[in-house]
Amino acid sequence: MSYFSKIKHIKEAKKLVDKLKKRGEKVVFTNGCFDILHLGHVRYLSEAKKQGDFLIVAINSDSSVRRIKGEKRPIIDEKARAKIIAALEFVDMVIIFSEDTPYDVIKVLKPDVLIKGGDWKEEDIVGSDVVKKTGGKVLTISYISGYSTTSIIEKIVKLYCK
Repeated sequence: MSYFSKIKHIKEAKKLVDKLKKRGEKVVFTNGCFDILHLGHVRYLSEAKKQGDFLIVAINSDSSVRRIKGEKRPIIDEKARAKIIAALEFVDMVIIFSEDTPYDVIKVLKPDVLIKGGDWKEEDIVGSDVVKKTGGKVLTISYISGYSTTSIIEKIVKLYCK
């Protein structure tokens, strides 16, 4: 499968998720900006895949990232970020969403497992109510300190923008 074909619109994603669930496959969902892909992201997504059969990664659109992270972000545009995430072998599908949170995407897809990083408290994870209501699980994956997009940007600025 070409990694380009992993990038789906929500309607396509819903049809595929319904088919997967009918076959008894466990659908895992996570989301983020994934502005500059780093070791923390790769480890996190690899661990997320181990929690089920099919991993969906929803990424914030450029406009969403700007609202959340500020006008200077994202560094990498949404189409490139989607292709980079889709190129990872353990990612099965990528969706781009424009809202500030993936709540509406989660309501449509109703994944079996919802995953966020260990820096999130379960009660603060967007969509946890939807997943629990449909019998799913909400999990966190431990956070690797020292790896964040913000810290990478700060390091670049410090080194090259004196």
